[in-house]
Amino acid sequence: MAAEGVGGTGPVPGLWRRLAALGRRLEAPRGAGGDDTFLAKGSAALEKLEALCSEGSENTHPSKLLQLYTQAVLDITYFEESQLVDEDFPEETSLEKVKELTSVLSEPEDLVRECSINEDPINILGTELVECLYWRKGALLYMYCHTAKERSKWLQENIAIFKKCLNDGVRYLMKMLSFRCPLRLNEDVSLQDKDTARLLSEGIFSDTHLLAMVYSGEMCYWGLKLCGEGEQESLETPDLAPNSGPGCRSHSAPLDFRELGKSMLTKYVSVCEGPLHGQGWSTSSAKQMLCYLGTKK
Repeated sequence: MAAEGVGGTGPVPGLWRRLAALGRRLEAPRGAGGDDTFLAKGSAALEKLEALCSEGSENTHPSKLLQLYTQAVLDITYFEESQLVDEDFPEETSLEKVKELTSVLSEPEDLVRECSINEDPINILGTELVECLYWRKGALLYMYCHTAKERSKWLQENIAIFKKCLNDGVRYLMKMLSFRCPLRLNEDVSLQDKDTARLLSEGIFSDTHLLAMVYSGEMCYWGLKLCGEGEQESLETPDLAPNSGPGCRSHSAPLDFRELGKSMLTKYVSVCEGPLHGQGWSTSSAKQMLCYLGTKK
């Protein structure tokens, strides 16, 4: 078979098991909210994958199967994330759901490593898909923390968990921003559009990259304001993605919220008031956060 045989052999070991798990997610009872368009897209990708695996075509390259699987994961989990947002992240259940979705979004990279292809996941899945996986994990934690920080009683009782969510969320976003090298401007590089050249030199290749910058800066601000600076102690809370492997999934050392936050927000303000001036990007909130981050307590 193209994916794996009954015993789990083949160019993509573990794929059938993961397809079955995605199928169960599709069959789970649905509440209100969510975007059915992405659910339909995920279902179509899953059906295509199952057909390719059942055909047992030796001409189907593992990378194609892995990319299709990744797209199915992105579409199906997006539907579930949309439900969480529509339900305003229910206090009693949303943390476990966020952990679950973060883990599922880590599965494509795990699957690549299990294949023993001896290639970095980005070389198999492609830059855009890998960026999207990390963006989605970071943005999910951003949205969760945005809601959780307003629940004062929960925050008081779960400050270590909140700080762990911030740390992991920022790291996912920073990882997302690291996959492409900023354009180095010199005499060998000629771009007629100087604004575009400036953006590329700052590592901003899309609106999503810019959002990742401001989200990570804002999360650093929340971390400093709500969790305090204090000792940079190791966080003993459970990982958001259990059984984590290499990559950005398990971190014990907290980030320097002040310095990283200043760096990200300064860059955000600079490009929004420079090459992106007049294009609808607001900097007022970012400037207020920079004032706070620049003040030593």
